Formats: sequence, structure tokens, C-alpha cells
Amino acid sequence: MKFSLFMCSPEYYGIEYEINPWMSLQRQADRALARRQWEALYGLLTGEIGVKVELIEPAPGLPDMVFTANAGIALNGDFISSNFRNKERQDESRHFKDWFKKKGYRIFELPPHQFFEGEGDLLFAGDTDAYAGYLIRSDVYSHAAVAEMLDRRVVSLELVDGRFYHLDTCFCPLNEKSVVYYPTAFDTYARQVIEANFPDRIELTEEEALQFVANAIVIGDHYIQPPGGARYLRRALQERGFEVHELEMSEFMKAGGATKCLVLKLAETSEGASGSVRDWSLFREKT
Repeated sequence: MKFSLFMCSPEYYGIEYEINPWMSLQRQADRALARRQWEALYGLLTGEIGVKVELIEPAPGLPDMVFTANAGIALNGDFISSNFRNKERQDESRHFKDWFKKKGYRIFELPPHQFFEGEGDLLFAGDTDAYAGYLIRSDVYSHAAVAEMLDRRVVSLELVDGRFYHLDTCFCPLNEKSVVYYPTAFDTYARQVIEANFPDRIELTEEEALQFVANAIVIGDHYIQPPGGARYLRRALQERGFEVHELEMSEFMKAGGATKCLVLKLAETSEGASGSVRDWSLFREKT
């Protein structure tokens, strides 16, 4: 799967409400420092890593718009828009949809009663399979709909720890066979599903998971994460041939996000833009 990335600068970022256990109005983010941390990530991605990054203009009053992973799913010229569970984030969707529409994407939406928070809760492992978290932010019912739209297998995984409210906070596929994850964030059945589908698993300790090291961007053999994982993860990744890049993400972790939350993959498979999303009766294509 080839991809470029989609980001939003943190011009209006801040802790303005509390919608996950990490957020506290009493612990504000330093906006200037957040800006430097975001620019360091952008610089690494566009410089040393050499990946194309598309930018959306930030909108005032939407402090979490910087977390573009939650915008939706972008695949082969189609964009499945998120249905945010929390009203504080719902206005982000129109900005994201407008941007993708202007870029020529076909826009698809889920029924309003099905919450779905994009790549925050759905991650691809290879070209054909995707894994999706549910219960805390996204609804499990949305997974069947997204699977039909993408014409791909979507494997549902129940999240049970509110600190890891999105799948991408505790689960990071390296490829179709290998994964970094924190087992305790999942219910028993989900752990069994992960064990059955990934023969190579790197299990994080609670200390490592709370460092947000699973909230990582994987590009080729590059693994981009916040500082952490020194005890087990770093060695495990290096044994598998990965180069680990650590970037300070302290200001974004105050809102419950890190490197992965700041990017959305604009993915393209070998199918190209021939239409990966099915025209299915439940979904409305915006014109």
C-alpha cells in the first residue's frame, strides 16, 4: 500500500474540554511548544523520511482538528467521513469533507447513529485486512458498514480501558503478520483474535503503553513514536530491522494523542482509483 499523509497545524490547539481520561482543564498545553513538536514531526516526515504531506487549514474553535487521524478513512480517492461521538469534535467533519471534496475525493458517510472515528479506530495491516476498535468511541455496527464500503475484511476488537480510547493508542500493525500492542487494553476475545491473526507480536508493558509508544507512524522500516519503550520495545523493533525515531510529544499527550494521532494516511492500493468504496444503499455520496 502506497500513501501520502494528511496533517493540520496546531494553530488553535489547546485543552478546551475533557473527553478522555488524559484531558484536564487544569493541565493546559503549551501552544508554542506544541507548535515546535508538530513542526519536528512534519520536518522528519517531509525531510529524512521523504513522504509527501498534505495540509488542511486549521479552523478556530476546533482545538482537536490537529488530530487528523480521526478525520475518516482515505483510500484510492474515496473518503469515508467520521461520525464523531463527542459533540465537541463533530464540527470538524465539515472542514475535513470540504477539503477532500476539493481534492476530488468521493465523499461517503455512515448513517448518523453509527459512531466511527476514522483511522483512530481502524488500521490496515497490509492491503487487504483492517482492524477496528469499538465500544469507547466507535460503534461495532459501523465496522460492518465500513467493511462493505471498503470491500475488505474488517476485524473488530473490543477496547476495555478508557485510557486507550482509540485503537491507535494501543495497537500498531507493522505489517500483515507483525503487531505492537498492549494486551490489557483489549477484552479476552479480542486478545485471542490478535493472537490468531498475528504470528509475530510485540507486547507492551503498562509502563510502555502509557508512554504512547504504540501511537506510532510506520513508514517502511521507520517507526516514529514518542520517547519510551526503552525496556523492551526498542530492542524488539531493532531486531526486526526497524529504525526507531523518537519525537517529544508531551503537549499532545495532554490531550491523549501522539505521533500517529497527528497524521491520516491517504492510501492507495494496487487497485488504484478504480473505486475501492462500493456504492452501497446505506451510504450517501455527496456531490
